[in-house]
Amino acid sequence: MLRLKVIACDVLNREISYLGSQSECFIDVTFLHQGLHNTPDELRKMLQDEIDRANKGFSYNYYNTAPHYDYIILGYGLCSNGVAGLSSSTVPLVIPRGHDCITLLLGSKDSYKEHFEAHPGTYWFSSGWIERGWQPSELKYKTLYKEYCEKYGEDNAEFLMDMEQGWMKDYNSAALITWDCLGNKDRYRSFTEQSARFLNWNFIDLKGDHSLLQRILNGIFNEDEVLIVPPGRKVVQSFDDRIIMCE
Repeated sequence: MLRLKVIACDVLNREISYLGSQSECFIDVTFLHQGLHNTPDELRKMLQDEIDRANKGFSYNYYNTAPHYDYIILGYGLCSNGVAGLSSSTVPLVIPRGHDCITLLLGSKDSYKEHFEAHPGTYWFSSGWIERGWQPSELKYKTLYKEYCEKYGEDNAEFLMDMEQGWMKDYNSAALITWDCLGNKDRYRSFTEQSARFLNWNFIDLKGDHSLLQRILNGIFNEDEVLIVPPGRKVVQSFDDRIIMCE
């Protein structure tokens, strides 16, 4: 049985928890706070700290019978270059070839690329993003507007909200990714539909694919899907369809 240490973004909590429970491998998961891709240097530091901790040995090493994990899996994509520069001293790293977690939710970097090219103005929603993120919605708008009014007055609040919402001009669709193997879809669908109506965006109900993450959590590492980083090597961006490579 492979011993897999998984270090992942909390936005994948439900997906990894479910597939981990079905895995044939020993799965030991540490979730990091959602949103660290916005501060890639901090993300890199936190990931490196967790990798270094995992390299100290397997958590359940009774009588020195299992001193190390077999692999350290990162539940991240390139994530604003947050994984670039990471290395492991003893245990190989396994990192999905993807720009972010959407690749893991859709099942492949090719599916992500195809959808992005067909719908370039897509803003992504999922169970984790809705539960652990601060997605664009009527609630977010009203909460920020109230805060700005209290701090800066109504006139300034209007100006600040215009600035705050300026990035939205680049988007025209709210896409909800769901997996058939997970339940409780109605709440996420309702939230995304309401958000799309409020923002005057299209709503896209997108069926995801759990097979990529399932393979990874079962210790099946295909070269075109993941990068295996040997001990002592570093992760760098490849600037091609591979997305990441070893240095």
